[in-house]
Amino acid sequence: MKRLGTAPAVVAVVVAAMVALVAGCGSGGSDSSTTPKTSGAELNEQPRDNIRDGGTLTTALPEVSPQWNTFQADGTAYTLGLWRWYNPTLAYFAPDGTYSFNRDYLTDVQTTLEDGKTVVTYTINPKAFYNDGTPIDYRAFVNTWVASRGTDPSYVVGSSDGYDQIESVTRGVDDRQAIVRFKGVWAWPNGLFNYLLHPKVATAEQFNKAYIQQPHPEWGAGPYTVKSYDSQTGVVIFERNPKWWGNPGKLDQRIYRQLEDQASINGFRNGELDAIGVSSKENLAQVQGMQGIDIRSSASTGVSLMVVNLDAPLLGSSEVREAVLAGVDRETLAKVRFNGLDYSEQLPGSLTLFPFEPGYEDNLDGVVDFNQDKAKSLLDGQGWTPGSDGIRTKDGKRLTLTMPVTGDSPTVANIARSLQAMMKSIGVDLAVQSRSSAEFSKIVVNKEFDVFLMGFSSSDPYGMAYLCQIWCEGSQLNKAGAGSPELDAKIRAVAQISDPNEQIKEGNKVEREAFGQFSDLPLYNGPSMVAVKEKLANYGAGQFYIGPIEDIGWQK
Repeated sequence: MKRLGTAPAVVAVVVAAMVALVAGCGSGGSDSSTTPKTSGAELNEQPRDNIRDGGTLTTALPEVSPQWNTFQADGTAYTLGLWRWYNPTLAYFAPDGTYSFNRDYLTDVQTTLEDGKTVVTYTINPKAFYNDGTPIDYRAFVNTWVASRGTDPSYVVGSSDGYDQIESVTRGVDDRQAIVRFKGVWAWPNGLFNYLLHPKVATAEQFNKAYIQQPHPEWGAGPYTVKSYDSQTGVVIFERNPKWWGNPGKLDQRIYRQLEDQASINGFRNGELDAIGVSSKENLAQVQGMQGIDIRSSASTGVSLMVVNLDAPLLGSSEVREAVLAGVDRETLAKVRFNGLDYSEQLPGSLTLFPFEPGYEDNLDGVVDFNQDKAKSLLDGQGWTPGSDGIRTKDGKRLTLTMPVTGDSPTVANIARSLQAMMKSIGVDLAVQSRSSAEFSKIVVNKEFDVFLMGFSSSDPYGMAYLCQIWCEGSQLNKAGAGSPELDAKIRAVAQISDPNEQIKEGNKVEREAFGQFSDLPLYNGPSMVAVKEKLANYGAGQFYIGPIEDIGWQK
């Protein structure tokens, strides 16, 4: 699924961190080269026999999101990253997105076509139990579907895509088998049930609120469990789970600390942190020359974007929004973002697929192009007249838009200043508000912005499956508030297409139309770059990679 990340200048750091949480295998180790890779993975892959027992891995997060339920709409990329460390992860992905199932939870997965309908049969490992003693069986699959299918609006879900295409989830030959029958042919079955919701989370009230500031480790399962969580300091500590039936975790503890960007760099330099995202000029510069570290990189599975709040009083007009987006010089912003990284990329034209994926098309080209003369003309046509200071006014109101910026990254600040200059040149006053990284969820959930820079990260390679999650009216990831019943109908028609290639082709046409709402502007993808202590194994930058967390540790 798609997940909110953070501010765009550091979204690649977020994605790198998310991949690193579960990195297992891929390419071998890396050296200290700082030219980012654009494919594959760099993880220092090592077999378990080469990893010593014990040790601690400590990293930073800009925010420990208040919502710990990864299925709930307020969950972020940070939520998912933490969720994976103490909850069942049923699916693994190679760096290129190839799916395999986790045999600690599943002994078999069979996908068939029966009477013109996709049927997936999950056979569950009889050793699999939640920490509270509840068996992991077909009931967990049923509960995950009931909460995620979108038919009950009291469940505020992050995504119903795919789950809304399921006709039934039933018991198989016994309780340890779940049979998922779709309404027709579903193109992306491997994107579903990669995580499970405990059967005891049985009401919408529990689904929405039980996990707020409460990780509920008793409802989890896996190699690690939550030892402690301090909501005041933002420190989360995981330890080995004595109830785990598989290979034990190599680490004694996995620790996260909520820190701002500069504090994270300082912590890495003085040895308090073991890894740090360095996909910005200032972060990279501060670790270059350090002894005993690797810099690992891969293509990012995230996209940074500018979101326009359609509910904001000054942005209700489509023409005004088009003017704002047409005034953004994305090439200049990309140069600011990637300055000092020896990296360049084509500007992204999709929020569903990445340029390195089959079927990708630039759906923004010709819909939103940088053209400040056009932007000025559009604002003129809407009655916004330049004042003596160049800022436009209408009916006594200045065209002032508020843009919160989270964190203390100099790159973020430079991007904000560049945007201010671009907006001023077309007569828009962009008021930048400095907010802490810990306020990210609050800003997004409460829509405390006119325009906002954020990131989407992808937890699997099935981007077109989540067309509705991004663009449907009322979708919780549609933070702009765009959409219409007509567009929703077209999106849902795309979801009914059984052939993946044909679905991508038609989905591109619909996304092009969606961009014409002038609500979301993809800015750049970027590389994932992680600086790590060189003995850290099975951890780094992995593109789509998700693997066994119990194999992360320190090389002998």
